[in-house]
Amino acid sequence: MAHVKIFGYANRISVKPGDTINFHVNADGAANANAQLVRLIHGDQHPDGPGFVEEEIACEANGDWAVKKQYTQIGSFLEAVDPEGRLAIEGSLTLYAFIFPSLPDAGLRQCLLGRWNNIKNVGYCLGINPKGHLEFWVGRGDEVDYVETEIPLIPKMWYFVAATLDRAIGRATIHQESVANRYNGLLGKVCPIDYRSHVSEPFRFRQTHLAETPFLIAGSRDWHEARGPFVSQTYCGKIDRPGVYNRVLNWAELATIMGGALPAPEAMIAYWDTTLGYTDKGIGDLVEDAGPYHLHAWGYNRPVRGQTGWNWNGRNDCFRLAPQEYGGVEFHYDAMIDANWEVTRSVALPAALKSGAYAMRLRAGPGRGLGEEYVVFFVRPSIQKARLAFLFPTASYLAYANEHLSFDAQIIQPMTGQPPILSEIDIEMHKNWEFGLSTYDCWADGNGVCFSSYHRPLVNMRPKHRISSMGVTWQFPADLSVIAWLEHKGYDYEVLTDEDLHREGLDAIRYYSCVMSGTHPEYYSEKMLDATEDFIAGGGRYIYMGGNGYYWNVAFGEDDLSTMEVRKLDSGMRAWSARPGEHYLVTTGQKSGLWKNLGRAPQKLLGVGFIGEGFETSRPYRRMPDSYHRTVSWMMKGIEGEMLGESGLAYGGAAGLELDRYDLQYGTPPHAKIIASSGGHSDNYMLSIEEILYPYPGLAGSQDYRIRADMVYFTAPNNGAVFSSGSIAFGQALPTENFKNNISILLGNIVDAFIAPGMLPGALWVNEEKQWK
Repeated sequence: MAHVKIFGYANRISVKPGDTINFHVNADGAANANAQLVRLIHGDQHPDGPGFVEEEIACEANGDWAVKKQYTQIGSFLEAVDPEGRLAIEGSLTLYAFIFPSLPDAGLRQCLLGRWNNIKNVGYCLGINPKGHLEFWVGRGDEVDYVETEIPLIPKMWYFVAATLDRAIGRATIHQESVANRYNGLLGKVCPIDYRSHVSEPFRFRQTHLAETPFLIAGSRDWHEARGPFVSQTYCGKIDRPGVYNRVLNWAELATIMGGALPAPEAMIAYWDTTLGYTDKGIGDLVEDAGPYHLHAWGYNRPVRGQTGWNWNGRNDCFRLAPQEYGGVEFHYDAMIDANWEVTRSVALPAALKSGAYAMRLRAGPGRGLGEEYVVFFVRPSIQKARLAFLFPTASYLAYANEHLSFDAQIIQPMTGQPPILSEIDIEMHKNWEFGLSTYDCWADGNGVCFSSYHRPLVNMRPKHRISSMGVTWQFPADLSVIAWLEHKGYDYEVLTDEDLHREGLDAIRYYSCVMSGTHPEYYSEKMLDATEDFIAGGGRYIYMGGNGYYWNVAFGEDDLSTMEVRKLDSGMRAWSARPGEHYLVTTGQKSGLWKNLGRAPQKLLGVGFIGEGFETSRPYRRMPDSYHRTVSWMMKGIEGEMLGESGLAYGGAAGLELDRYDLQYGTPPHAKIIASSGGHSDNYMLSIEEILYPYPGLAGSQDYRIRADMVYFTAPNNGAVFSSGSIAFGQALPTENFKNNISILLGNIVDAFIAPGMLPGALWVNEEKQWK
């Protein structure tokens, strides 16, 4: 019996009642699946909580769905638009490019540029052979002729490469020369390596062509009887300013191009000037052909733009300053942004859906393990009516989507203080490139993944999932603990997502009295940050439910909000660092990295900011003297004692995982009050790296006073206010003891005050800050 597996995704992450949403489903070992629309209420199966809770919803799409095996195109590449077949050159030709191979010795054939049909052995191509040598080959179907260089390519060095075929004399020549300077490659001038190779060989025949074969940059055409045409032999590395001629360029002409001159127009078929198209707002996936026929090339799986080119000289650090030095287009043979599966079912959602977190639950075969899938989406209200909103941090869900930390991050076990706990879904994700990677992962060549999309299965954006490296719920399933609390307390609330906030700005939240964040809203775009700040300054009340929030600056394309971009720079707690000169978001033209380093530390908005993390224990908070002041003592109604949050679903306490603290030097409002603080964290908790100028002994949890979570409250203009928990584990403490714990009581007092019309409790005493109760 076949092992049944089912996975899926939706075309939209945020919808309204009555909207139509498309589901894309892939099944192995099954032709049918049972579908059931469910509202998700609690996503953590921890025995100290209420367990997994879902509500089945009547829907026209409930019942059996026909499902099938679907295939995913892996690898990024460019395809030229050539309707007249001008690149189907049958006579003499020249191919050339600047290349920066990042994994030439992968043991796989990698195509750089050509019109090559891999299944039929027809066409021509310049590429890298499995031994890591530059190679040029032509085929006529029954035979292939090739010529290769004598020496292999060195990883992460810039080369000028070219191949010519002289049809008149039947001779092919391949050229390889270094164009390394002091800045643009891995090795310097002191390394005595000869990069040069020029080889010429007689070819027995000329290339032929098939009409359906496209001209590709960084791949070749392939075919399979089950999936049809696809692209294989994809490439790892950069390509800068490639070109094609239908005549032989001699070495003097090629050397002129290698020196930086524009290629001569005579007999030029295409010249993809990869530096064209940059604007102050970035650049898209179209690579312009500056040649006579405008055979522009479109990117697939987001080839990375905004990367340094062969002539980058270290002086300019951004494509906005010197676009001519940013011709590098970077490809990866394991990149995957959009699965592009066929639509399995279009579903018209019920018009009376309550706002909340939903999923289409799919069960095939045994209906458990790999045979069960939850395709999650969020339903906004058609018309905003509630005073309270919960904001799902979907940008952060994208950042962590399908993370491979337990498998690929060498630091993960020392960092978390425990071995990973792997499920069969974790193993399935690790085995298959078709799920794509997270921004916590690196591509096969070691470069950090800077794009993530929800147009693919997101195995950790589902209920019941536990992050394998830490053994706790994380991101979406952890946020459902807050939803379960709202349900248990009977609050009238509505939900929205980061995508809504980015698209609509302040209009997405302006009508609510109070907005609650998720447990880990780490990734924020400028539009989202602006809207949140304007909401609070305009009189909104905001509850920051997490830790390590508002940390990384990210971008979304205006025409495609399903894909997010981030660049991890040389500061902050990060899984990788962007290379020199590649710190700017190609989606918007902004510098990425920490919001703190861009002048917008989270303390300025929320009163607290990231200070440290640890993952094997959590601690309670202790009330601070400020909590007794009559401007805030109303928060403690119904609470006895000084300790808060001595239980929780995340390591047994409310202060844990990642912690934020009050810090006036980063912009905490000076009138903010510290309500409670944690302490006594273990030495698995380490100070955040951006706080350290020099490492020295004493930076661990039991030694450094700064490693703590601070609950902070302050008032804002126009009767607005902010309460910040300062801990990711805070939200996961709510469900313990059947929601009858002092964190639950505290949060209830705050929400009640924040959604009530009129002045905030204690507001009459704000001018008497030094008068104690």
